[in-house]
Amino acid sequence: MGTFAYFPHTEEDIRAMLKRIGVSDLEDLYSDVPNAFKYKGEYELPEAMSEQEVRGYFENLGRKNVQLKVFVGQGAYDHYVPSIASYITSRSEFLTSYTPYQSEISQGTLRYIFEYQSMICRLTGMDVSNASIYDGPSAAAEALRMMLASSRKRKKLVLSSAVLPHVREVVKTYMKYSDAELVIAEDVLAELGPDVAGVLVPQICKHGRLKDLDGYAEKIHDAGALMAVYCDPSTLAVLKSPAEWGADIAVGEGQSLGLPLNYGGPYLGFIACKKEHLRKLPGRIVGQTTDANGKRCFVLTLQAREQHIRRERATSNICSNQSLMCLWATVYLSLMGPEGLKKVNRLSSEGAHYLYDRLIATGKFEDTHKDKPFLKEFTLKPLCDVAKLQKALLDGGYFAALRLENGELNFCVTEKHSKAEIDELVKIVEDL
Repeated sequence: MGTFAYFPHTEEDIRAMLKRIGVSDLEDLYSDVPNAFKYKGEYELPEAMSEQEVRGYFENLGRKNVQLKVFVGQGAYDHYVPSIASYITSRSEFLTSYTPYQSEISQGTLRYIFEYQSMICRLTGMDVSNASIYDGPSAAAEALRMMLASSRKRKKLVLSSAVLPHVREVVKTYMKYSDAELVIAEDVLAELGPDVAGVLVPQICKHGRLKDLDGYAEKIHDAGALMAVYCDPSTLAVLKSPAEWGADIAVGEGQSLGLPLNYGGPYLGFIACKKEHLRKLPGRIVGQTTDANGKRCFVLTLQAREQHIRRERATSNICSNQSLMCLWATVYLSLMGPEGLKKVNRLSSEGAHYLYDRLIATGKFEDTHKDKPFLKEFTLKPLCDVAKLQKALLDGGYFAALRLENGELNFCVTEKHSKAEIDELVKIVEDL
């Protein structure tokens, strides 16, 4: 085999397989493809390089990237990630198998999924959590489908217009191909009626402001509907949990739990709910038990997915989970602990309010949400040339002042940003 020492089949293996199926050459496997569609030229592939040459090539490419200080949020946050996290997540003890159907050889994967579910339940106050979904917007859409499946006759779902725009758009796409009616409303309570199956509201709105959900659950439940809350799990260390608001389902984007920004993914959607909705929860649920020797072990307890049950009975066709991202979030939460998460939120909040005060003092912004508190991000109405502002910030090494749908600008501060960095950003604004 020479150059291809790690190919699994020898020439003899290949000849035997071809003989078994009655063909003489590998090209015969493509005999059904019309000749006009076959590529007959030479592939423009570069010459092979040594490991050192490959490293140098990509290092040179990397130098073309502009490293910016991230001062925006909108569902993806530049939080500090402990350096040990990447080491622990690569340990083979955890990465035991891709899909943990055979529990006897998948204990590492099953264990961290169990721990992840337990931590999500602790943050949200819910009884049970699934083993994650692709991202927050997908989780929001799946939560609405859960509420629809829990109501046999009701076909109307209400989504708050205060959710992040990308969440809204994914939900609209999901619902476009269902028999449900989706209503996007500013006042979700005004939409309640005998045909409403569920309502989804954000705990932090698209402008970064905290929403007071007091009384929402009571009114929604009185109308015979279910309530889901979209939240940032990192902030639940200091904010009311969805369970404390009276929600039936908690969903959100788990990127803030130590996942690097990574230019938008892969991320981690979570869904947790009260135990009465357990069988409507998409994805897997891992449980704890004991083996034949009485030792603690883990198993797949529930798999209400279409590949395991009749398709028409499946709540969702989600067939995988962000398992590696689950592990990453589990490691992060384990390293940070409750006090660490509280400190993250305290530092982020202090920095965000300091930046807010400094920006308002420049006279170049107006706050149209003065009566609504915020934690780590906020939006301001610009009173200056936005294009000029954004260019000045980029030139100064900052990704900030993200323009939203209503023309306002988003700013966000996490525990990674020092007072000196904030002062430098403000100086750029003052010098416009």
